[in-house]
Amino acid sequence: MSTFSLTVSTPDGMLYKGDVQSLRLRTIDGDVGILANHENYTTAIGVGEAQIVDQDGAVHRAACIGGLLSMIDNSARVIATTFEWSDQIDKERALLAKQRAEERIQAARGDKKELLLATAKLQRALVRLQVKQ
Repeated sequence: MSTFSLTVSTPDGMLYKGDVQSLRLRTIDGDVGILANHENYTTAIGVGEAQIVDQDGAVHRAACIGGLLSMIDNSARVIATTFEWSDQIDKERALLAKQRAEERIQAARGDKKELLLATAKLQRALVRLQVKQ
C-alpha cells in the first residue's frame, strides 16, 4: 500500500514522525480519513479518536483533542492541543475526570458557562476512556 509522511506534535513536542498508510481523526466537521496522495487539505481538529496505520500495518490509537490537520503535497501534519496514545492513558484518572465532570454538570443549574466547561471536560474524559478500551 502507498504511504505518506506524517508528523504529530503538541505544545510539548514531537510525538510521531514517519511514513504511514492512513490517518483517521475527528475534525470539527466530522471524521476524516487520509490516504496517500490525498488532495491538499487543512482543517481544525475536533475531539475524538485518532488512528494511525503505520507503513508496516500496525494500528496506533490516540485521544486527540483540538488543533490543526494539514495535508500538503503528500505530507500530513497534526498539531494537536492534546494527543495521548492509548497505552499512556490512565483509565482510573479518566474515570475520575468523567465522574467530576458529571457532578459539575449536575451542579451547573442555569450557569451556561459552567455547563459548557463541564460538558467539554466530560467529552474529553469519554474520548480517553473510548481510546483506552
